[in-house]
Amino acid sequence: MNKTTADSSHDAPDFTPTRSLRFAAQATGAYRRIFAASPAAHILSRPSPVRYSGFDMTLDVKSVRSECDDVLSVTLTPREGITLPSWIPGAHLDIFLPSGRQRQYSLCGDPDDLSSYRIAVRRIDEGGGGSREIHESLKPGMVVDVRGPRNAFPFVAAPSYLFVAGGIGITPLLPMVQRCHRRGIPWRLDYLGRTRTAMPFLDEIEEYSSGRVTIRPDDELGPTDIETLVAAADPGAAVYTCGPAPLMNMVRAATFAGNPTGSVHSERFSPLPVVDGKEFTVHLARTGLTVDVGESESALAAIRRALPGVAYSCQQGFCGTCKVRVLSGSVDHRDTLLTESERADSMLTCRSRSTGASLVVDL
Repeated sequence: MNKTTADSSHDAPDFTPTRSLRFAAQATGAYRRIFAASPAAHILSRPSPVRYSGFDMTLDVKSVRSECDDVLSVTLTPREGITLPSWIPGAHLDIFLPSGRQRQYSLCGDPDDLSSYRIAVRRIDEGGGGSREIHESLKPGMVVDVRGPRNAFPFVAAPSYLFVAGGIGITPLLPMVQRCHRRGIPWRLDYLGRTRTAMPFLDEIEEYSSGRVTIRPDDELGPTDIETLVAAADPGAAVYTCGPAPLMNMVRAATFAGNPTGSVHSERFSPLPVVDGKEFTVHLARTGLTVDVGESESALAAIRRALPGVAYSCQQGFCGTCKVRVLSGSVDHRDTLLTESERADSMLTCRSRSTGASLVVDL
């Protein structure tokens, strides 16, 4: 997805710069520990990661193609001697851009074709610069460093599927549609967008004729009745949705109300909202600055006011990019990544908070 998750980007909103990382993939392929989500619960909103082995790789940019207004697809191929790791629908790549920015984008190619990976990126001019860098600078023949694939949006077994996509949210759902089509599993896709010219992969979707596809541009059909849309799902169907947060919230609510035997699964492009937050302060030991964290904002957001270049990526507590060492204070850990031993002296600033009035961190 354009993740992060994002834009899970994932790039809507755009994820902001991290430290400069360069990974050279060797032909022998040294493995690093990375993380993926466990099987989904009834609703997938905060994935529970499990460890698995995957690659840090340097891949070649084979092609950069315009898919619609403001959306490019990027096809990446392995260098000589490297075999691309397999992946299942819903997976994403961490992309390390030449500037040092780190972003997460859903894989939207063919899971059965390991000769290449494909991602899609919507340009977000008011974001942190990652999507603009890709649109303006990434060219065929260049190389990019990647990590993954990782999966926080796993494709679970179900008797049938309803897919509800909003704009660039089609990217993680497209491989799911393809898999249903190839395996003869009943499925429907409702694809929403502002206009047809803002909806990527329309031509490709037409190739999957085994299910029912409804294209719903707002300028042609007006607002979509989500309750009616979800009510048409088969009993027991798995409902997968990705797109703007208001759309996903409506799909979840309608599924719970109208299809209690089914399940609903979603992937966010934006940070999770702060729930039951209280104000506290974070003292940055190395820089000597103290920042106030509001009750409805993350520690990461507050820290970035003082240190705009601080590392982060997913903003949802599962990638670990924003991990910092805690020197003093008690942490309310809200991530889904750190082990208990790691939580003794570390936190993920994108999600976790203080249980008291202040924290001191190694920044």
